[in-house]
Amino acid sequence: MDNEQREILEVDFLFVGAGPASLAGALHLKSLTKEKYPDLSIAIIEKASEVGAHSLSGAVVDPISLNELFPNLSNEDFPFEHEVKKEYMYYLTKKSKLSVPFIPKPMSHHGCYIASIGKLTRWLEQKCEEAEIDIFAGFPGSDILYNENTVIGIRTGDQGIDKNGEKKPNFEPGVDIHAKVTFFGEGSRGSLTKQLINKFNLMDGKNPQNWAIGVKELWQLPEEKLPQGYVAHTLGEPLGHSLFGGGFMYSMKNNILDLGIVVGLDYKNPHIDPHHELQLLKSHPWIKNILEGAEILAYGSKTLPEGGIYSLPKLYVDGAMLIGDSAGFLNGQRLKGIHLAMKSGMLAAEAAKIALDVNDYSEIQLMNYDTIFKESWAYKELYKVRNFHQGFEKGLIYGMANAGIGLFTGGRGFGIYNKLSSDDGHIHMEKPSTSFDKYDGIEYDGKYILDKLTDVYYSATSHDEDQVAHLHVNDPSICIDKCKEEYGNPCQSFCPANVYEIVDDGEERLQINFSNCVHCKTCDIMDPYQIIDWTTPQGGDGPSWKNM
Repeated sequence: MDNEQREILEVDFLFVGAGPASLAGALHLKSLTKEKYPDLSIAIIEKASEVGAHSLSGAVVDPISLNELFPNLSNEDFPFEHEVKKEYMYYLTKKSKLSVPFIPKPMSHHGCYIASIGKLTRWLEQKCEEAEIDIFAGFPGSDILYNENTVIGIRTGDQGIDKNGEKKPNFEPGVDIHAKVTFFGEGSRGSLTKQLINKFNLMDGKNPQNWAIGVKELWQLPEEKLPQGYVAHTLGEPLGHSLFGGGFMYSMKNNILDLGIVVGLDYKNPHIDPHHELQLLKSHPWIKNILEGAEILAYGSKTLPEGGIYSLPKLYVDGAMLIGDSAGFLNGQRLKGIHLAMKSGMLAAEAAKIALDVNDYSEIQLMNYDTIFKESWAYKELYKVRNFHQGFEKGLIYGMANAGIGLFTGGRGFGIYNKLSSDDGHIHMEKPSTSFDKYDGIEYDGKYILDKLTDVYYSATSHDEDQVAHLHVNDPSICIDKCKEEYGNPCQSFCPANVYEIVDDGEERLQINFSNCVHCKTCDIMDPYQIIDWTTPQGGDGPSWKNM
């Protein structure tokens, strides 16, 4: 039982996580209420040391939500890199690339902008501060507070606990923040969101979420090798036809290159390694030529919720709503979620305003969020791509055919029942029957082709090692007694940061290098026995991304 004397902070509305969904939601809520409720208090908490430090995306941004949020500003006023001017899609073979001659309009990036989500969230932070919205960085949400079955706020994590769970001299207990409504915008696989979904069975009657992982590097090119506004997406090598996903390449200001790969986490072979797939992509002659003379700047990884509209949980409970990637607002066909995340926060803000007007924050009132969403362009956009990711269950060719038919059938595709199945990634994983040598030929030169530890260095991730590991393995014996035999310890492959390592120092055991963690949440999703639980570390710990 917790016996700490904790400070209680009372606010009207609380947003958990300072990503695009929360920042846009808070700004919209302030705008909706400033005349009638000028003293309304709105707060945002963020686990990173500063806003944007844990923000990672491709990113190509559809400005539609920004245009709605800031009707007096133009696209040139937003902190974008370049408008998309040159757009390509390539099918890669081992040695060459084939250009896809036509990009369908629903998959086109015309009218969109290359952006750094780190820059965008910091810019939105400034707008929030100007609107007198309180933002508390370095304060992770560690527990949800309830009054019976009503969410009444969250508790921030304690600071100054050593690795044995004992208080250090600098110990500070977390703060209890009470709010009329708590908005969960923690990003993909949010730790508190996961608890809320499980407690209230918010996925009942829904497709399980379908996840992917994006692994990304920033490179400083020596000269302008690509035109401004250049966007390229790739299919084929190195993923082949059995793995969902593909590569991406975007040109940023100052000859900086966004380079990455997205890998669906519904693969069957437990030895698949998304980080290694990125290194194979960089080994392609076309990309090797672009990177000639370049220097690595940054590295990171993040999971993406790609199940679509059938995988959205129930979005509200008494006293709380889910927004952004925490809820699954992402268009897998367009590989875009920032505009949808922002719109979800804005829609939730509108539902909160309705609840505020009648002083009733029960789910009977908050269900207006669902009603407003279904009347919005966000719902229409997601409904049109409802079967996109699930269509790739049978491989690339079937998936592309399903996507193509979907363009002419309003998203139905091959969906005889208008709804294709979807499963959490770990359910797809099969016990390997043959040896796996796909990555044996990778030559890590430390300059262009990088091993995981080298890449982790460029993530600028930092965790105080004298704390309880934030990655909890509920039964470590399974790792040696069962997982090694059945799956070959896939945690060593699916983690892009070399966090999980089987060591033998007289006796085999799982070593958790939690200080390497880049907060992608892949382990929480992909462990075949679901015994890994990702929780928040000490406030401010983790990556320190600037322009990812």
